[in-house]
Amino acid sequence: MNDHRTTAAAATTDWTTVTTADGPMRVYRARPDRPADRAVIVLQEAFGVNDHIQDIARRYAARGFLALAPDLFHRSGVGTLGYEQHAEAMPLIGAIGPDAITTDVEAVLDHLQRREHVPASRTAINGFCFGGRAAFTAATRISGLGAVVVFYGPGIAAGPHAVVDRAVRIDAPMLLHVGSDDPTIPGEQVAAIDKALTSAGVTFESHVYAGAGHAFACDARPHMYVQDSAETAWERTHRFLDTHISRSA
Repeated sequence: MNDHRTTAAAATTDWTTVTTADGPMRVYRARPDRPADRAVIVLQEAFGVNDHIQDIARRYAARGFLALAPDLFHRSGVGTLGYEQHAEAMPLIGAIGPDAITTDVEAVLDHLQRREHVPASRTAINGFCFGGRAAFTAATRISGLGAVVVFYGPGIAAGPHAVVDRAVRIDAPMLLHVGSDDPTIPGEQVAAIDKALTSAGVTFESHVYAGAGHAFACDARPHMYVQDSAETAWERTHRFLDTHISRSA
């Protein structure tokens, strides 16, 4: 089995609750089998903190990260949706703008600092789909993050919550993955994001995967999963995080 899909039997998982300015928020937590001094916040797709997002958190725990996946649907009371419920998901993620995202991510960062003694500088944010947009958004609002990884995040360069014009505020290194055939992030938007990050002087990598579409790294959706692209994206992600948030000695 490929490294990016390996999970650790010794890792422990649970749900905790974090207080936000908009009420309590449940957070799925995957803890490695030894004390962790680096963390990753995993931001959900449009379908909630489902089995796939939980699995990604466990994979990170297998690599020595304390991984937390906050329930960004906590304001609506919706837990998770099935992948066939795309129409139901759209208004839910449309209601989560920059202020709500910032509130939730800051609450998780505060929890990591106070309860786990892991500072923002040792914390990465990794978002997928809607969570990719959320990760980019958080990076424009929160300084001092260790790294940010965006997997196919639509709505960054266009739409009601577009934040590409705020790239100048980003001070964290950023890695972006997108499929060449992703209709939600056309080439002109990829170019606009790259241009904005370059102009802002952000340290970043942007990779476009030929022949891959949206959600190409989601192995829970076989009809969208592109194995070779997914494996390359994960290899790049692990290398990027190890570079910018080094492993414990």
